[in-house]
Amino acid sequence: MGRSYIVEEAVGQYLLNFNNQEKAFISGLLIGQCSSQRDYVVLATRTPPREEQSETTKSSQSQLDDLDEEWTTAHANQVSRMLPGGLLVLGIFIITTPDLGKDVQNALRRSSAKPADWKYQNGLSTSWLSLDCTIHVNIHVPLSTTTASYPLEKNTKNGLARWAKQIEGGMYLINGQVKEEDCELLEGQKKSSRGNIQTASQSFDVRVLTHLLLSSNHRSTATVQICSGSVNLKGSVTCRAYIHSNKPKVKDAVQALKRDILNTVSDRCEILFEDLLMNETPGKKDSEKEFHVLPHRIFVPIPGSNVMLCDYKFGDESTREIQERFMELLDQHVGIDDLEIAEEINTASINSCMKREDISDNTYEDQPKHLVKTPVALRIRQNIGVAIAAVVALLAAGFSFHYFSD
Repeated sequence: MGRSYIVEEAVGQYLLNFNNQEKAFISGLLIGQCSSQRDYVVLATRTPPREEQSETTKSSQSQLDDLDEEWTTAHANQVSRMLPGGLLVLGIFIITTPDLGKDVQNALRRSSAKPADWKYQNGLSTSWLSLDCTIHVNIHVPLSTTTASYPLEKNTKNGLARWAKQIEGGMYLINGQVKEEDCELLEGQKKSSRGNIQTASQSFDVRVLTHLLLSSNHRSTATVQICSGSVNLKGSVTCRAYIHSNKPKVKDAVQALKRDILNTVSDRCEILFEDLLMNETPGKKDSEKEFHVLPHRIFVPIPGSNVMLCDYKFGDESTREIQERFMELLDQHVGIDDLEIAEEINTASINSCMKREDISDNTYEDQPKHLVKTPVALRIRQNIGVAIAAVVALLAAGFSFHYFSD
């Protein structure tokens, strides 16, 4: 017996809607959460076709070899930015006609298929707990003379690594309490008359204490560094993570929130640098000071669920652009009233001073070594390259289900 997958019934209905499509096959992403016991699938979304794909190409898609892996990977990368902590791109699905069953089996064999126990469950989307916190970011990134030739993006990512150690090693207070990692998150919660813990739409307020890193157990060494400038990231960011209510452990809940904290800051920086690259001002001098506002976070609920997705909005973007992005990437219609603006427009910013002058800066070389990856490497999207190998062939009305684990 392979892994068990508990799937929201709405996902099954979504997939059934593709039965009458004329295309030979349709592929998309499966979104949910992994746990030690089972995996949960809360959302499925088809991968949009390439705009430049001609009608001739569409009609000729009779083989699974025509699946555009590069385009699917790009779609997964974009969707990963829209997932809060605890949610991942679990894999991709393929819906095809029975006459392509042999091609499906060949594709499964190439990807090391594993059996799966696939079960639908009504109300899965409401069986989630949320963890919310606000992080006050004040990150100073010195630009040493040895890295002066690095692009601003690379310097910023390198600087985030030191901040990530603080997030990884911080203390997390859940509703004002310190809880043991191996304890159940719902331990001590009130039970209903039937003996079940009341978890509907329950949320936990989390505070992160990072100054404890500099305790007596962690010696730090101050050094003088010759710098040509600096980058400053300042502001408050809203972080959110979800975990299924089936006996969740404190350590799993905290890890999901850590992931969201690291992802949301690094993703915003990446989105900003992409925007700057597209709108680069010619003739700009290195000595000029720059001030850029990072995109702020917006949450949108999954229909019929207490789980929310997210996106990032620049100040000059319209609500219509956000709606179009959700429709294109997640195949979700979003109403104006569904948008939850989590942050004010100026709460998160990057202030990069590129003035070339010698700056003395203290850096800590003996920080805890328990962080083995940079924030960028910790991002979900860095693992999406293997999602192509995680394929689920969902064949409704006579089709069969297959899943390739990530």
